[in-house]
Amino acid sequence: MEMHQVRYFLAVTEELNFTRAAERCNVAQPSLTRAIKLLEEELGGLLFHRERSNTHLSELGRMVRPHLEEVLAQSQEAKRQALDFTKLKKTSLKLGVMCTIQPDELIGLVSGLQLRHPGIELEVIDASAAQLEQRLLKGELEMAIYCIPGQNPDDRLHYMPLFQEQFMIVVSRDHPLAQRNTIRPSDLTGDRYLNRINCEFYCYAGALWREHGFEGCETVYRSERDDWILAMIAAGLGFGFMTQSCAKHPQVVCRPMVDPEFWREVNLVTVRGRPHSPAVGVLVKEAMSARWLGQPAIAARSGKETVAVERES
Repeated sequence: MEMHQVRYFLAVTEELNFTRAAERCNVAQPSLTRAIKLLEEELGGLLFHRERSNTHLSELGRMVRPHLEEVLAQSQEAKRQALDFTKLKKTSLKLGVMCTIQPDELIGLVSGLQLRHPGIELEVIDASAAQLEQRLLKGELEMAIYCIPGQNPDDRLHYMPLFQEQFMIVVSRDHPLAQRNTIRPSDLTGDRYLNRINCEFYCYAGALWREHGFEGCETVYRSERDDWILAMIAAGLGFGFMTQSCAKHPQVVCRPMVDPEFWREVNLVTVRGRPHSPAVGVLVKEAMSARWLGQPAIAARSGKETVAVERES
């Protein structure tokens, strides 16, 4: 069954005249008659009785008419939604964001997207970096913002760097380490550690610390939530390890970790070779125009206007 056959059939049901129905469909009458005949052969019986000037629906025609009307309506609605989608009038976009990135850092991206493309419905899904990468590869996300230190880039993925920031040792204002300008791994030996379970450096930094004089400390608290970790740090229960953008609490201070330094490079990640909706290209452009951590926009730094992503054909 072809869609034009459905349209011709419904035109005849309304006009009850093959000549007028053909004119309405802007098609020659023999072509319309032939299409109706093929539809009758497929459905197994006559759809119309033609008695001189009295053309009317057969019993079979009356039975299938509401179903074919629904078929045409659904087809037209699908085309309308597809047009809205391609013109970004009503398009959903799933963006994964690493849970250790603070919402404040996304304001420029989200506000720019809403201002210039209000038809895009952005759904932000937060999770750990490893979880985001898995969901991205499975097709559950269209793009994600994250980093996984110490891991070689996956050839299946495309990475667009957004920003870099250094990891800090975070302590309460009256902690002895608060008086230091910088902190080395050996300075943390024997102290109490408050562990951010979702930290992208989890299980990675400790091994490097030990190579630089760190002899171990006591982990006294673990949490997936940065605000709980910060509350414990402010109360003087131990030190934390996070970026300055995460350490937003009036009663804590940040001191750079040195020898070695730890930096995270956060990327906008998509899957290579996967056809993407126009909304993905729009978000890439907005990401390049946004100011991350107060730094100049990526487009200004790189001299490029956009990064190409494959679109749906």
